[in-house]
Amino acid sequence: MSGGDGQVLVADTPAGYGDGDRRSDGKILLDDVPLNFFHCKIAALTFGAHLTEGYAIGTIAYALTPFLSQMSVVHAEHRALWEGLIGSSTLLGIFFGSLLFGWLSDRVGRQKIFLLSFVIITFAAFAQFYVNTPLMLCLLRVLLGLGMGGDFAVGHAILAEFSPRKHRGMLLGSFSVIWTIGYVAANVLGMHVVQHSADPDAWRWLLASSGIPALIVLILRMGTPESPRWLYNKGRRAEADAVVKKYFGKKVVLDTSLHDGDHVPGGYARLFHRDMIRRTAFNSIFFVCLVIPYFAIYTFLPSILQIIHLADGSGADLLLNGLLVAGAVTGIWLTIKLPRRSFLISSFAVTAVALASLSLMPESASVALVVSFALFTVTLSAVSNLVGVYPPECFPTEVRACGVGFAVACSRLGSAVGVFLLPLGVQVFGLPLTMMALAAVLVVGMAVSIVWAPETRHLRLNDCANA
Repeated sequence: MSGGDGQVLVADTPAGYGDGDRRSDGKILLDDVPLNFFHCKIAALTFGAHLTEGYAIGTIAYALTPFLSQMSVVHAEHRALWEGLIGSSTLLGIFFGSLLFGWLSDRVGRQKIFLLSFVIITFAAFAQFYVNTPLMLCLLRVLLGLGMGGDFAVGHAILAEFSPRKHRGMLLGSFSVIWTIGYVAANVLGMHVVQHSADPDAWRWLLASSGIPALIVLILRMGTPESPRWLYNKGRRAEADAVVKKYFGKKVVLDTSLHDGDHVPGGYARLFHRDMIRRTAFNSIFFVCLVIPYFAIYTFLPSILQIIHLADGSGADLLLNGLLVAGAVTGIWLTIKLPRRSFLISSFAVTAVALASLSLMPESASVALVVSFALFTVTLSAVSNLVGVYPPECFPTEVRACGVGFAVACSRLGSAVGVFLLPLGVQVFGLPLTMMALAAVLVVGMAVSIVWAPETRHLRLNDCANA
């Protein structure tokens, strides 16, 4: 086939990408370069960010109860309301941050937002130590989420735009693993430090501790280059070529054959054009349907386990947190080995059945409850790898950060609503009906995936946007 500069590309097959996919002049496309040190560096910078974000979000689960107990201004009848507001505040911030910084990233560049997002996260994380009202904590966690939203949008985009297609699924899918490790680390630390500490302010140290990895990530991100795909799309072709040559070698070039560099207008309106609206709807809806049960259940895991009598020495909380990590690691292997579409649809089915079963079992069936909860946890954690893979693969460069940002924003808005409503739902309708409602959300995700999910495995990044 022909390249954008008139050169002829050697035809390739899915099994033959890598060094074998060379142009007639001996040059290699950026999508087909072998994994090198720079790929690992960019991955480490984005992984470190997700570790921090998972940890920062996870700290609230075990800090919330002692925090509210200290706040004399919180009346008993308002406790569920504040639990919902504070629990969902970070997710609400991610909603606004994803929209704002996703749009800015497509306009002003990936690198600027890559840094700015962590300036915000670092400040908000450390400032949590000084909170003295529920409103103050709520606002700081909205600010924390604002920075996270920016990082989610730009981090997925920048790693996708640098990654070779052979390793793209593994690298993007690993976001979920690293995020989960951070989330579980916060839960374990909260479980053993906050719950068993004689210090009444242990929750302050737990919340503020997320500022330490945030500061490290911020410092290490200084000097990160701009995405050459973004530069090329903005008409800055000499700069794009310079970045490619500096970090990948003189024989590596961008794939410009699929109109990725024709300076096509971006922005959120582009996501709703006829050729783009289906992938926008798919990425937003499947993302929402996966994360609503995830955040709703695991934000209030200690309370849920207490309701079904699996707390207080049963070890269920440690088991489930361990399964979150095990599922996420398994999900990387499944992302590499399985077609994206089949993996997504089957996982929705398994999690929906497991959660529905959990809602129907009597409290006396403790072993069956643990087994159902475990199956739900490991499967949901595994398929969550795809939330880092599908969105950046489905959108072209001119709207990649906007597309990722919009999908993340929708998911976090849905999650915020789910987290806010869960304690109220349990209070009004009881846990079984609330769990059944979450299972119905997973069924919706499965239906949407059956109708709209594309298969992007083995495709170049430009080709994915046309799948």
